[in-house]
Amino acid sequence: MIELPYSLIIEATDEPDFFGFYSPELEGFSGIGHSVEDCLYRARWGMKEHAELLAERGLPVPPPSGDPTVLLRNEAKAPVA
Repeated sequence: MIELPYSLIIEATDEPDFFGFYSPELEGFSGIGHSVEDCLYRARWGMKEHAELLAERGLPVPPPSGDPTVLLRNEAKAPVA
């Protein structure tokens, strides 16, 4: 069972112990972790805190996803000019 209120994208980097993550459903939410499990743990609590902060500031808080997904992928590389 995915215990997240919103979907999450985790991106692996060139560093084996550095991952970035964000939610496409929760504007402004992102973070870093040292493993996939660390990202999931940080996202679970971070999403809750982020939604509370948005509400405190009178900003819109999207309703929790009824079917959140977790996508693990490689970090997108910027094109070399």
